[in-house]
Amino acid sequence: MAAPRQEQFTIEHQLIGTMKRVLRILGILLGVIILVVIGAITYITQALPDIEVPANLKVEATPARIERGAYLANSVCACMDCHSTRDWSKFSGPLVAGTLGAGGERFDEQLGFPGAFISPNITPFALADWSDGELFRAITGGVSKDGRALFPVMPYLNYGAMDQEDVYSIIAYLRNLPAVESRPARSEPAFPMNIIIHTMPALGAPVARPDGSDPLAHGRYIANAAGCVECHTRSEKGQKVGPEFAGGFEFRFPTGSVLRSPNITPSEKGGIGAWSREQFIARFKAAADSTYVPPKVDVTKGEFQTVMPWVMYAGMTGSDLGALYDYLRTVEPVDATVERWSPH
Repeated sequence: MAAPRQEQFTIEHQLIGTMKRVLRILGILLGVIILVVIGAITYITQALPDIEVPANLKVEATPARIERGAYLANSVCACMDCHSTRDWSKFSGPLVAGTLGAGGERFDEQLGFPGAFISPNITPFALADWSDGELFRAITGGVSKDGRALFPVMPYLNYGAMDQEDVYSIIAYLRNLPAVESRPARSEPAFPMNIIIHTMPALGAPVARPDGSDPLAHGRYIANAAGCVECHTRSEKGQKVGPEFAGGFEFRFPTGSVLRSPNITPSEKGGIGAWSREQFIARFKAAADSTYVPPKVDVTKGEFQTVMPWVMYAGMTGSDLGALYDYLRTVEPVDATVERWSPH
């Protein structure tokens, strides 16, 4: 009987030894994986974003540039829409007087963003120690003065595809804004976005602004500068998940009500396919009329509200609006009707 017991003991001892070796190997592999992950995170958070400041860039603030920059920042790119305070007790959230460029608008988890992203002050009060190159990098590449990555709720990926001269004009305009003293809180991306965000900034790929001889190129340029696809495409946690321009992006109000962007594809089943060019332009230009009165001036809880800054976009020229319409007629039509409003 002793031999079988000895043999069983030997087998058990060998199994235990094998298990220990396997566990030791697994432990080593796990340790290597952890080191690799830590190394990758360290590299991403310490070395990225890696976008240089344009050397010796100095933008001359000519009257023509300031005028063009004012047009772009207010009526096309609508920079002031996010970098000012909007009065959400009024229809379409008009800007509060005295807050132009002061920042402080909040885009957080309640709105579906992965963290709390707060628009900074972009008046000379905050930009006095920024170089023109640092401003250019932030607008077109998504990197702040201190090297922090910006979340693309600031559409630098769009602005990086604009004409450099147009970006220079925006810089000239910002330099000439009235200084407003405000210190908005710093943006705080949530995990894991606080790591991923370092990989998002990208070197801009500027294009020449179309001269008007190609209406579709003109319209594409305006659509990109205005960021139409950003708000008119369904997204989750900052990533597009729906057909482009088909609407469905959710804007959640503190009241609990939800607004969804409309379908602006050329579909006649849910989109703007039945709209004429004249109707499209007139819809924007109505808000530019000095006698314009919104559907409801004061908006109470549960009543329809919109984030579309109609008064700002109404400042676009008829030429730019017409070209935008022409371009939207060429995008893929999507037959989908969006439920615009869900009151709380």
